[in-house]
Amino acid sequence: MDETNGTREQARVDRATLTAEMTRTAFQRKAVSHLPPNEALEDAIAFFKARGYRAGRTGRPNQIYIMGGREGILPRVTAEILAQGNVGKAKTTMLTISGFGEHLRNHLQAYTEHVREQRRLARQRDAG
Repeated sequence: MDETNGTREQARVDRATLTAEMTRTAFQRKAVSHLPPNEALEDAIAFFKARGYRAGRTGRPNQIYIMGGREGILPRVTAEILAQGNVGKAKTTMLTISGFGEHLRNHLQAYTEHVREQRRLARQRDAG
C-alpha cells in the first residue's frame, strides 16, 4: 500500500516538473502572411519537415500540427499553427503559432521570422 502511494506521489511530482518545463519553453505568437491560408500552411509544413519534425494537416480546416521527439525532460514536443484568411484586409492571412519544447521553441521563432521576411520581400516586390 505504501508503495502505491509513493508511486502516485512520484507521478504527481513528475507531472509538475513536466508542466513547469512546458510553461518555461512555451511559444505563442501571431504573424501576418501575404500567402493564402493553404499556401501558408504548406510552407509551414515544408519548413518544419526540413528541420526534422513531423508536420501535417489536422482534422480541423486551416490548421497543422508539428511533432517532435524528446527535447530535454519532455518526452515529446508539439506545436500547432492556425491560419485565418482575409483578416483585416484582403489577401492577408493571420497565423497563430503555439507550441512548446526546448529546441522547437527556437524553430517556431525562426518560422515567425521566415514569415515576416517573406512579407517584407513581397512588399518590396510589389512596390518596385
